[in-house]
Amino acid sequence: FSGGVDSALLAARLNAPAYAVGFPDSHDREAAQSAAARLDLDLRTVELDHERLADAVPRVARATGRTNAMDVGIALPLFVLAERASADGVKRLALGQGADELFGGYAKVAGAPTDPRVGAETVRGARRELLGMLPDQLERDVLGLRAAGVEPVTPLLHDRVVRAALALPGELLVTDRGDRKWALRLAARDALPDRLAFREKKAVQYGSLAARELDRLARQAGFKRHAGDHVRQYVEHRVAETDG
Repeated sequence: FSGGVDSALLAARLNAPAYAVGFPDSHDREAAQSAAARLDLDLRTVELDHERLADAVPRVARATGRTNAMDVGIALPLFVLAERASADGVKRLALGQGADELFGGYAKVAGAPTDPRVGAETVRGARRELLGMLPDQLERDVLGLRAAGVEPVTPLLHDRVVRAALALPGELLVTDRGDRKWALRLAARDALPDRLAFREKKAVQYGSLAARELDRLARQAGFKRHAGDHVRQYVEHRVAETDG
């Protein structure tokens, strides 16, 4: 639970505890606490620190089969959060995955056709490109969460939600003002106060500060940033260090 529209919409509809994860000074911790107070949620916060992050690195890498900085940075906070949920007896964890891909949540989708990260000429075309990457991302998340002891569920990828999202015109994905996920935010107003429905969020690896601190751990271990792939080298080192 990050306090963004995706997780807030799910939390408002589910009678269940909400789990937030991050370093003490992270954006997601603060946003989750504020949103949980507005929604009167049972918020359970999982605090990240360097020891916990370093311990999880090799387990996440083995579970997902990935060592690159982006994938590990995303998988780490979700894995640590899921371990806490599993320890609490939670069997299934609802995630907001798919919302950004379906509803135009990425800046590069909003930037089409001028953003060099997409080849499409339209917002809908850029959305299609991003959807093509979703299976690979879901595989990473599913493998990591199952290794932590919980089964992920993705309500925003229900067939009816997907069909509705795919039928949306580009202007309801991204407005002329650049407002992203516009249709989802408008629909969320039925369940959320405007402050939450229209709140911007950060990607989990940045909002939790996992990416920043993973970079720090790599440098502290002697892997130099100028190498370009120092985080991957650190992750592979941690895997080798803990083998056997």
